[in-house]
Amino acid sequence: MFHKVLRIHPADNVLVALSDLKAGEKLDFDGEEITLANAVPAKHKFTMEALEAGDTIYMYGIIVGKTLTNLEKGAAITTENIVHQTAPYTGKRKPFTWNPPVVDRWKERTFDGYHRPDGQVGTANYWLVVPLVFCENRNVDIMKQAFVEELGFARPNPYKSLVREMKIRFLEGDSKSLQQVGVEVLEQSAEEKVFKNIDGIKFLTHNGGCGGTRQDSEALCALIAGYINNPNVAGATILSLGCQNAQPAILREKLARLDPDYKKKVIILEQQVEGTENQLLTRAIQETFLALTEADQLQRRPAPLSKLTIGLECGGSDGFSGISANPSLGQVSDIIAALGGKTILSEFPELCGVEQELINRCTTDANADKFVRLMRAYAASAEAVGSGFDMNPSPGNIKDGLITDAIKSAGAAKKGGTSPIVDILDYTEIATKPGLSLLCSPGNDVESTTAMAGSGANIILFTTGLGTPTGNPVTPVIKVASNHRLAERMPDIIDVDTGGIISGEKTIEEMGDELLEYILQVASGKIKAKADLLNQDDFIPWKRGVSL
Repeated sequence: MFHKVLRIHPADNVLVALSDLKAGEKLDFDGEEITLANAVPAKHKFTMEALEAGDTIYMYGIIVGKTLTNLEKGAAITTENIVHQTAPYTGKRKPFTWNPPVVDRWKERTFDGYHRPDGQVGTANYWLVVPLVFCENRNVDIMKQAFVEELGFARPNPYKSLVREMKIRFLEGDSKSLQQVGVEVLEQSAEEKVFKNIDGIKFLTHNGGCGGTRQDSEALCALIAGYINNPNVAGATILSLGCQNAQPAILREKLARLDPDYKKKVIILEQQVEGTENQLLTRAIQETFLALTEADQLQRRPAPLSKLTIGLECGGSDGFSGISANPSLGQVSDIIAALGGKTILSEFPELCGVEQELINRCTTDANADKFVRLMRAYAASAEAVGSGFDMNPSPGNIKDGLITDAIKSAGAAKKGGTSPIVDILDYTEIATKPGLSLLCSPGNDVESTTAMAGSGANIILFTTGLGTPTGNPVTPVIKVASNHRLAERMPDIIDVDTGGIISGEKTIEEMGDELLEYILQVASGKIKAKADLLNQDDFIPWKRGVSL
C-alpha cells in the first residue's frame, strides 16, 4: 500500500515525502492533520511540529541537524534553515544483543565458485597486471593491447563503428545526417575466449609508488597485496622500474604477512634489471601467458554461502537510499552474517552521527576503541585542512534530499544491517572474521570500492539513487537502485531495483531475499553484473590525506 509520507523512527520529528507534495496540502498522519507550509519534493523532509531556532532535528532516531530559524509545523527543511549536527560519542555505553534473521531457506544453498588453496572461494577468476610505480603504466597499457583482443577478452566497442560511419558520411559531404547514425550494442561471444575458465586479465594503473610519502608507498604495496590475495584473483604480474619507493621487497613482505606459505603465482619483473623495454615486455608476456595456462585449469565448484565476503557501498545517494536500497543491503548483510559469511561496511565519513550506535554494536572494547581512534583521527585530518565531514554531501545528494552529512550517514549506515560488529579494519587490512566488519576508507565511491576489494570482498553491493557507473577490476559490483525512476532511466547500469519498497509493493525482507538470489547468480558466473558488462574497472588507491 502506497503512502505519501514516512516516519522512519518513532523518535523522529520530521517526515519524508514519498511523492511530490504541494504547498497548502493537508495530510493526516497518525490522526493528526499537518498542513504543508511550502512544497516538498519527493525524497525531502518536513517538520511534524513547530520548531524554534536551535532545536534539534531527529531522523532514524538520532540527531541529524539543528534549526537555524523558527520553523512552523509542516515546513520543509532545507540547507537554508538547518545545519549539520551530531551527538557526541565515547566508548561502549551499553551491552548489545542481536536477533538474527531466520535463514533456514539459505542454509543448504550454494554458489559455484573458484576454490583457492588457502580456503577462500572466488566468484570470478582473474589474472592481474599491476605496476608498482606510475612509470610502468605505459608498459602495462602495451601489455593490455597485446593480450586483450588476441585472447578474446575484449568486448565489442560499438562506438568505433559509430565514429567510422560518421567519418564516412562527413568525407562524402553528408554532414546533415551525422546525428542520425545509431549504435548497436554487441555482446561478447564466449566462444572467442582462448581460456574458458579465466574471466579476464585486469590491467591496473595508478599515479603512486614514488614521489609521495613513504607511508603512501607502503599502503600501495599493502593494497596490491590485498588484490593478489583476493579470492577472485588467480595470480599477478607485477612491473617495477627498480628505483621507486614502492619496492618489490615491500610487496613480498606484505604478501608474506597475509600467508607465509603463499601459493598463488606472482611474477615480479624490474625494468632496470631486464634492460630494454622490449626485453622487459617480451619476458612479461611470455611468463604471463604460461601462468594463464595454469590458471585456466581451475573450474567452478559448489561452495556454501559462508564463503561470500560482501562489500557494502553507496554512491550518488538520494533521499530514498536510506529507506529502500540501503536497508535491503542491511537485510542481506544480516543473512550472510547469520550464515557465517563476511560483510564489509566502509566509508567512515558517511558514518558521522551514527558512531555511538556502531560502537555499542562492537563485540569487544578493543574494537570499539579502535573505531573511535580511527574516526577521530580521520575527522581531525579533515579539519586540519579547513574541511570536515559536514562538507561530505555532494550537490546531487543535497538536491535529492540529503541536506546534511548526518542525514546522509544515518541512511548510509543502514547498509550494515543490525548484526554485531566483529572487527574494525584500518585501510588495507583484510576481513578474516565471520560477520560484519567496518573498514576505514573515504566516502569517495572508487576509493572505497577499491579498498573493499583489497580487503577481500568477492562481491560488492552498490546502492544509488541518482545513478553511478562505478565498477571494480576484480570484484563484481552489483548496482542497486533506490527508486523505480532511476532503474527505468538507466537500465544499463542498474542490476536490482528496490523502488518497490517506496511504492509499497515489497517489504525490506522480501527485497533482501530477491537481492541475495541475484547475488548467487552473479557469484556463480551465470549473470554478469552491469558494471562488468560496461568494463567499469575503476581503481583508485587512497593516499592517506584528506578524501571525503
